[in-house]
Amino acid sequence: MAQGNIKTTRLEMIKTKARIKVASKGLDLLKLKRASLVLEFFKLAREIQLLRGNLKESVQRAMDSMKIAEIHAGRIGLERIAAEQQPVLAGVEAKNVMGVRIPNVNIESRYVPSVAYELISVPTAVEDSRRNYKKLFQLLIEVAEKESSLRKLLYEIEKLNRRSNAIENVVIPGLKAKVVYIKQRLEDAERDQTVSLKFIKRKLAASAMV
Repeated sequence: MAQGNIKTTRLEMIKTKARIKVASKGLDLLKLKRASLVLEFFKLAREIQLLRGNLKESVQRAMDSMKIAEIHAGRIGLERIAAEQQPVLAGVEAKNVMGVRIPNVNIESRYVPSVAYELISVPTAVEDSRRNYKKLFQLLIEVAEKESSLRKLLYEIEKLNRRSNAIENVVIPGLKAKVVYIKQRLEDAERDQTVSLKFIKRKLAASAMV
């Protein structure tokens, strides 16, 4: 703000000091929210790390069980059984974490075999493979959900950083500089007024003596 546009009045100084208090409180709230989101961010990051470790084992287990299932049922048999599987439904809802909307994926896990599937003689190895791939699918969905949440939290943290830095390094220093400027101008005006009054008194005193 150009100094020429600043109102050098006591009322303006009071208003500016009030704005500094509001900005400081807002800065504290932003920092508190940012700290909470950072904690949530690292919590999610640890969960993802653990899930990724389980994911590698789950992929290997599913692939191994598929090889065994193919030996027992044959590729054509597996394709026929797969065609009889019920579709898996998934829905995405928004979950609020400190004002940040992150995805929450719900999977319809109820398994109801079709009549055709029940009539097929399914080897145990095939059923084991189905269960392993179902667990793998759920794990992949969970990892994707948490990684998406992690990206949203990171974006919000970076946004809060920019806002808090702007308030802390630009807005508040600017307001404080404005208060200093107004105070100096008021003090200068008071000194000028005092000098003028003294000059007038001397003039009046000199006139009275004539």
